[in-house]
Amino acid sequence: MSAINWRGVLFAGLTLAAIATPVAAQERERLSLDDALRRADVIAGPNHAAPNPRIAGPRAQADAARALVGQARLRPNPEVSFEAENIAGSGALSGLRATEYTFSIGQRLELGNKRGTRVRAAQAGADLADLRADLADVDLAFLVRERYLAATAAAARVELARDVVTRNEELARIAGLLVEVGREPPLRALRAEAALAEARAELEAADAASVAARTALASLWGELNSPPTVPASFPVIDPPARLLAATDGLALKVARAESRVAAAEIARERSLRVPDPVVSAGVRRFAESNDNAFLVGVSIPLPFSNRNQGNIAAAEAEFRAASAREAVALADFEQAVTRARAQFLAAEMRVETLSATSLPQAEEALRLVRIGYRNGRFPLIEVLSAAEARDAIREALIAAQEERGQAAAALIRLAAQ
Repeated sequence: MSAINWRGVLFAGLTLAAIATPVAAQERERLSLDDALRRADVIAGPNHAAPNPRIAGPRAQADAARALVGQARLRPNPEVSFEAENIAGSGALSGLRATEYTFSIGQRLELGNKRGTRVRAAQAGADLADLRADLADVDLAFLVRERYLAATAAAARVELARDVVTRNEELARIAGLLVEVGREPPLRALRAEAALAEARAELEAADAASVAARTALASLWGELNSPPTVPASFPVIDPPARLLAATDGLALKVARAESRVAAAEIARERSLRVPDPVVSAGVRRFAESNDNAFLVGVSIPLPFSNRNQGNIAAAEAEFRAASAREAVALADFEQAVTRARAQFLAAEMRVETLSATSLPQAEEALRLVRIGYRNGRFPLIEVLSAAEARDAIREALIAAQEERGQAAAALIRLAAQ
């Protein structure tokens, strides 16, 4: 078996393994970009029994952070103690005649504004968790758009490869006829057959790449056995009209929230260096005389060596790190906005030039050369050269359309608030 046949068997096996539903069933269902966003739970839709784990996890973390805010607002519980002294001793203390019973209630008093700093730190953590959950939604939407565009580009390349195969089949047929009537040498027919075999191999590769791209898209909502079919035409993705690099963007908001969390942790750790006294009150009963007495007491730790200085230093270091990350995030955000804008404008210009000027000219040149070839005025090499030029322009147009969509998707992600 030749190398080309081995390659064909390999790609055919990959395609059959990845596609579990019939091709006809896939052709009936063309997944739009909105459908993909809806299946991934980015856009609300029916039948959402199981939320997407890519956003369910961050949302659960946000719920946990809000629960910690409620916990932080709670004050320390009172403590109840009971003591029995002088039990089962010797002599006058034998039995229970000299027993003393003490019952008391104690309450720890939080000093240094511990509760307030604890609540503010928990609230800052909850705000950060909410922003991260929102960022997870935005990231998932970007992934869906990115992979949908990749699947669309792969579908467009499949169509291009099919057109190339159809054209080369026609060229091979014409070349065979011209060889039979003696107007072309046999080498021309061999060249046409080789070009046809190469085109068929490229079609098999394009089919396999399309299956891989559609499988990657479907994995975003957990569908792996039957990847959907996407159209070969690119969806319209409009970039946001305004994007203020200095103030907008969830990535920046997350970085700023991390700094606020670190600052709140410093205040919380500093409050912990103030010791908390425990105030208690109770009653004591003397079994021997049946007398009662009231007790009051105060206990307080003595902060000789442990004043929480290590935790305070660690919190201050974390704040410096968070501030540095915020500065880096701002610089990266501005650079990403500039790069995405430039990529979108450049891709937009390439799409307009290729679709309005280059491709029509290449199509007309190929049409004229093919007419001349049928009439024996041009050799096969001229037809192949014109076809390759047209195909290169179509491939460049597909790449430019994909890059334009990717840049628009990146701008949408950057502009999310």
